[in-house]
Amino acid sequence: MTPVLRPGAAARAGALLILLGPLVSWTAEFVTAAAWQDPPYSPFYNWVSHLGLTGPPQRAFGQVANSPLGAVMDAGWVGYGTVLVVGALLVFDLRGGRRPIVLVTLAVLAGAGVSLVGIFQGSNADVANGLIAFHTIGAQTVMVAGNLMAVAVGVNGSRLGLSRRRSLASMTLGAIGLTAFPLFMADALTGWMWDIGMFERAVIYPIMIGHVLLGSSLATAQRRHATRPLPLPDPRVANGRRLG
Repeated sequence: MTPVLRPGAAARAGALLILLGPLVSWTAEFVTAAAWQDPPYSPFYNWVSHLGLTGPPQRAFGQVANSPLGAVMDAGWVGYGTVLVVGALLVFDLRGGRRPIVLVTLAVLAGAGVSLVGIFQGSNADVANGLIAFHTIGAQTVMVAGNLMAVAVGVNGSRLGLSRRRSLASMTLGAIGLTAFPLFMADALTGWMWDIGMFERAVIYPIMIGHVLLGSSLATAQRRHATRPLPLPDPRVANGRRLG
């Protein structure tokens, strides 16, 4: 079986980075949402992207946006994207053929996408100057590539050290995210439902949960491999010659 994963300390660090990314982003999201009090932030209604607005209070995309700690959320997204890309490059062995190349490509696309969301805001100012295009491209890229990565991880779970249950969970999460994506896009473009935030999270949270499953599984597999005892020498072999 062609190896998909790199061995050694660098790969263990990469696994921890993949696990760390969504945890950092969730922490930034909870802190930023808690600071948004006028009016109180609602995860079932308000857009996730509005948490990253650093400008004055405004009405953007049909919702009142007032995020006092917008820079914290932006930093969380950029940090998430960065550690995902670095972690994937450390973990997956690109010499292993098509499978690791596909996984790294999807990780790079997802990481670049979420970083663009943090760098370019969904504000009225960026709509006016055209920079909203980078925010939109980034958001849609991470939504598609991130959920495809969850499916690909599940399909290749046995090669990545995932249990059967975790492999199935990763595939299911990716399928949920990909199913929710067109519903979210329809909601965002037409406004035909009220709970936009819920649909947006239905697309992005499966990606983040998938990275937690992947990172924790890889870290466990790498640690088990590192602590595995060396095989005992064959007693019949001495001084380079086989006895008997």
